[in-house]
Amino acid sequence: MGNIFSDRISDVPRSFIRDILKLTLDESIISFAGGMPNRDLFPVKEISAAASRLFAECGKDILQYSVSEGYPGLREWIAGRYKTQKDINVHPDNILITSGSQQGLDLLGKTFLNEGDHVVIEEPGYLGAIQAFSVYKTRFHPVPVDMSGIDTARLEQALREHPVKLFYAVPDFQNPSGISYSEENRRRVSALIEKKRDTLLIEDDPYGELRFRGAAKSSFHRFIPENTVLLGSFSKIVAPSFRIGWLVAGDEIMEKLVIAKQASDLHTNYFGQRVILRYLEDNDIDRHIEKIRASYGNQRDAMIEAIEEHFPGEARFTRPEGGMFLWITLPEGLPAMDVFKQAVARKVAFVPGDPFYVNRQGVNTFRLNYSCVDEETIGTGIKRLGVVLKEMMGKKGG
Repeated sequence: MGNIFSDRISDVPRSFIRDILKLTLDESIISFAGGMPNRDLFPVKEISAAASRLFAECGKDILQYSVSEGYPGLREWIAGRYKTQKDINVHPDNILITSGSQQGLDLLGKTFLNEGDHVVIEEPGYLGAIQAFSVYKTRFHPVPVDMSGIDTARLEQALREHPVKLFYAVPDFQNPSGISYSEENRRRVSALIEKKRDTLLIEDDPYGELRFRGAAKSSFHRFIPENTVLLGSFSKIVAPSFRIGWLVAGDEIMEKLVIAKQASDLHTNYFGQRVILRYLEDNDIDRHIEKIRASYGNQRDAMIEAIEEHFPGEARFTRPEGGMFLWITLPEGLPAMDVFKQAVARKVAFVPGDPFYVNRQGVNTFRLNYSCVDEETIGTGIKRLGVVLKEMMGKKGG
């Protein structure tokens, strides 16, 4: 079509993960690639009952347009959840219901980012955030993370050398690495951000409720509420197909975000909001979450046990205390993309680390998801992958 496309979209890559998922439609392939919750844990009967009850009580109303900010009852429920689970006081008026937390990222980009603006992201970092902010032609400053959190010395350097507008972080069970920021790391990060009046910390928390080890850590909002925007989602604790998430921000920011939301889609799926709320009101969400935690904890343990048995000792890996992912680091000089090609031939798939970095290729890291595969299949898939790694690292198979 010639030169009809905008500069904004021309330089944004396709989602590598979405393309990988197409390869794994073959049922003979054991896939650790998807970032999806376990569909066997979806509360199908309970959601069906919630929808039926809504139709019986107010069928006409739930099919109508609604307000841009989101259904008030759902926003009140979320505010109450912040209080009981995180000891954070959030007013419902400061909550915007979004079409998944991914839309929250897009709305933040529309509201804050001009071409050439500076954004700090984690390295490795969430592909969805990299893709969302890339649309606005930003300058990324990746800062490494390790088992205790983000490198605060490198973060301080980035904040000192550049006029950073946004710092995007997933402090609990980060995607892709599975790591969590320690309490001390959160305090040090908060102290750095607090000094920067014009820098916002975007705290994305899609996995925080899925902790199956250790103690919960403080939200950045407790330390620097004026500098923090929160993102949340029902995708991991109820069901992802509703595409219902939310964003928490102060009054001045919220006013602009609502304008961006109205320009985008008027409002999030109102029917879905009402069904979710009815489900939450009629059922014990904590009991349901505990069921998810127990399952994912067992699946995580099965994957680590299999890795310890079948992977070469030179392969290092994270030990997440929750969430859905763990991260593998191979010896230098062994690109995960090369391993991926051989692994697919052996009927096992994962996500190579390349798309989680900015301007880096041929990296020696990759992500494994344990939430979608049962424990027996995890053992089989990791064994297959171990054979590939041993062959490529010059080891004897076994």
